[in-house]
Amino acid sequence: MSVPNGERGHAVQDHGYLDGGLRLMESMLEADLDELDPYRRMLDVALEEAREGFAEGGVPVGAALFTQEGKLLSRGRNRRVQQGDPSIHGETDAFRRAGRQRSYRNLVMVTTLAPCWYCSGLVRQFRIGTVVVGESRTFRGGVDWLRENGVNVIDLDNAACRGLMEKFIAARPDVWNEDIGEE
Repeated sequence: MSVPNGERGHAVQDHGYLDGGLRLMESMLEADLDELDPYRRMLDVALEEAREGFAEGGVPVGAALFTQEGKLLSRGRNRRVQQGDPSIHGETDAFRRAGRQRSYRNLVMVTTLAPCWYCSGLVRQFRIGTVVVGESRTFRGGVDWLRENGVNVIDLDNAACRGLMEKFIAARPDVWNEDIGEE
C-alpha cells in the first residue's frame, strides 16, 4: 500500500504499518465509545430535565445524581426562573432531591452544562467523585478547577446539549447572563 507524501507528492511504501495502526486506533476508539455508553445513558436523564426546563421557560440545565453502578438517585433542573429562587441550579436541585447520603465520593453528578462556580463548590464540598458534563463549549464553568482538585470530569461534548443551550442563550441572553452572574 502506498501513501502520498504531502511534501513532494511522492508515494511512501507503507508495508502495512499505517493500515494496522489505523485498525488499532479504530479499535481503541470503539473501546472508548463503549466505556462512555453508561455515561451517555445517564446524560439522557439530565437532558430530559433540561428540555423540560426549557419548555417551562427556564434555563435549560438538567442534572442527575447516580451511583457508580448507574442507579439513579435523583434528577433535577435549573428552576431559578420558574420558582424565583436563584439557588436552584440543575445540580443543586438534583443534589437536594437525592436526600442525605452517607458519602458522596462514589457518586456521579451528571449535568448538561459545565457546572458554574456555585455548583462546582457543591461538588468539592461533598467530594462527589465524578462529574459528567454534557458540554462545556458555551460555558466552561469550574471544569478545570474541579480537575485540578482531583474530580474525575468526563466531558461528553454532546451536540444536543450544546444546541439546546445555544438556542436558549440566543433567545434569552438577559436570563442567561443573570444565571451565570454577568451584568
